[in-house]
Amino acid sequence: MSVLESIVQRTRQRLAESPPHLEALCARVEDMNQALPPLDVLAALRAPGHRIIAELKRHSPSLGALAPDADPFAVATAYADAGAAAISVLTEPERFGGSFADLDAVSRLVHPRGVPTLCKDFVVDPRQVLMARAHGASLVLLIVRALDDQALVSLREQIESLGMQALVETHDAHEIARAVATGARIIGVNSRNLDTLVIDLAVAEALRAAIPADRIAIAESGIESSAHVARLARSGYRHFLVGSSLMRHADPAALLRELINAEGLAEPGSPRSDSHPDVRSP
Repeated sequence: MSVLESIVQRTRQRLAESPPHLEALCARVEDMNQALPPLDVLAALRAPGHRIIAELKRHSPSLGALAPDADPFAVATAYADAGAAAISVLTEPERFGGSFADLDAVSRLVHPRGVPTLCKDFVVDPRQVLMARAHGASLVLLIVRALDDQALVSLREQIESLGMQALVETHDAHEIARAVATGARIIGVNSRNLDTLVIDLAVAEALRAAIPADRIAIAESGIESSAHVARLARSGYRHFLVGSSLMRHADPAALLRELINAEGLAEPGSPRSDSHPDVRSP
């Protein structure tokens, strides 16, 4: 069983053991929609320059403890001050040390500043989408490899019906084709091998051309320096999700500014640029 399969299996077990009360959850979603309505993620990502989703992550299955005692308020403030396009919050509790309390706290802190939050979890059930919105998320991760096409469509449509957007994560050309065919607007390419956990940026470089120009392409994993951003930008990326390197850095805000200001931005309108002014489902 791969790492992904084991996490997904455990996620389903937790939902079965402690199912959220649907009526109470829906009421919480309504309250959150009044307090913190979903932000326009597409507008946030379309803004000029390198757009980086900075991640709050306490633990990593491959690296172990990153910052187990991290203060979500301090981390989110540093990221927002440094210019993060959005903030990703791990909510998976056992392998990543995350929680929906973290998502709620960060969302309430940065929403007034117009910074959307991403619920980073292993979403396999519609109730998890409601939980994401109930705790302030404007963006929700869907992992192609964890879902069949019917579930991909159903969960993405549910996410969008609640005013949020889906970041649909892929790992190879076949998964990108599935993401495109099932209507993904925002497609992530993870350079991490989910079986071995080895990271190779060449994976994201090679796959960039498979993502249509009218979708937003996000490079994920292994981005540790401005040189890495510049390298991936030359392949056509201008959106990046960065977690472990920021959480391990002595000054995450300083590193984030370096990544945002890295050179090597793709020329707007080039075949591999995702600066298309209008992102639509097919």
